[in-house]
Amino acid sequence: MKTLLHKLFFENWQRKYFSLFIAVIAWFVINHSLTATKTIPNVPVRIANISAYKTVLEHDKTISVTVVGNKAVLDTLNPGSIEIVVDAANKPDMWVETIAKKNLVSLNPEVDISGISQVSSPSLTFHTVNIVTEKIPVVITRPIGDAPRGYQFLDIWPYHLSLTVSGPEDVISKLKLKEQKLTFNLNDISKGELDALQTEESEAVSFPVPDHWKQILIPQIASTPLQINDIEANSLRIDFVRHDLIAVETHLPVTLFFPQEFCSFLNPESCILETTDCVKHVNGINILNEPLYARGVSKLFLDVVRDMMQLQILVTPNSGIESLGWSVQFANPKSLEDEYVARLKSEITNKEPNEFHLLLKEIYWRNRFRSYMSRIELYTQDGTKLDLNIQLEKNAIKVVKNES
Repeated sequence: MKTLLHKLFFENWQRKYFSLFIAVIAWFVINHSLTATKTIPNVPVRIANISAYKTVLEHDKTISVTVVGNKAVLDTLNPGSIEIVVDAANKPDMWVETIAKKNLVSLNPEVDISGISQVSSPSLTFHTVNIVTEKIPVVITRPIGDAPRGYQFLDIWPYHLSLTVSGPEDVISKLKLKEQKLTFNLNDISKGELDALQTEESEAVSFPVPDHWKQILIPQIASTPLQINDIEANSLRIDFVRHDLIAVETHLPVTLFFPQEFCSFLNPESCILETTDCVKHVNGINILNEPLYARGVSKLFLDVVRDMMQLQILVTPNSGIESLGWSVQFANPKSLEDEYVARLKSEITNKEPNEFHLLLKEIYWRNRFRSYMSRIELYTQDGTKLDLNIQLEKNAIKVVKNES
């Protein structure tokens, strides 16, 4: 065995090793001189040298490329190692690009594409349009979800914002014609967050909307949500009022309203408001003889309107089964609104941070006051909602309280 190995490796070893060397060289030369063809799918397409004022409309983001060249080089190619680059410099608004070797770029420094002799792919059509920058409207809709326990949703301010965006001229023009909607979820706000904002002097609890909520998705111009860049978005807040009962501390006058369509037989001369346990006649005025409490408003609002509130009954024909309708009304509401705003202005001090200028604050306060007027609810001393049964019997209107 030893003799066999000796003869195999050492007899005429010069000629044997020289033959092996020649074989390796021949294999290397032949392997690197072989020409092959390979089709590579999903090669990314990139547009270069496009004007800052233009953009390319939808085009193929990836294509299949057929390459011809050295087999060893082709074996190293894959979709992640190369890309097709299309030069948009000095091109018209629409052009057709014939893909060739000049468009092929290596993304991997270890891949040498000089061994590729030919590149082919179906021609690509490109269409460029002008880029414009415009403001598109955004409306803040009524939020979904429920307010934290112990609070009632009051309002959102501001209702309208704008978003400055850039994009294809025709796309932006369409977006300007339709408001984008942004809706918040009250379930995302915790009771602890509102409790931390509540003070004894708080007229309402204003929750500042976090920046990451001020985003809107517009798929026509971006694949990810856009941050609302309107300066007034810094003032975006959601208002709450405590769900507490506040004593009205006065007896509400009770008045009758007669619609014009029934006034020939239903009018102050034909109908009277009968005194009952609920309605008393004091100093020539009918009053609701019931201690009342309000919910859904602030104490400041109630202080302003307390002496200018009344309970108004809508007098319409009825069958004696359904109760007549009633509502809370306010005398001279514009004057009350002015007084409410004046009181809030008087509370501003130089030490208070000016979150937005006074004019915007006044608009905000006036809107809040009107919201209070529309949402006020009356309750009785035992905490139940005021429930009146009002009947028109012949010419007498009788008011009684429904017992729960």
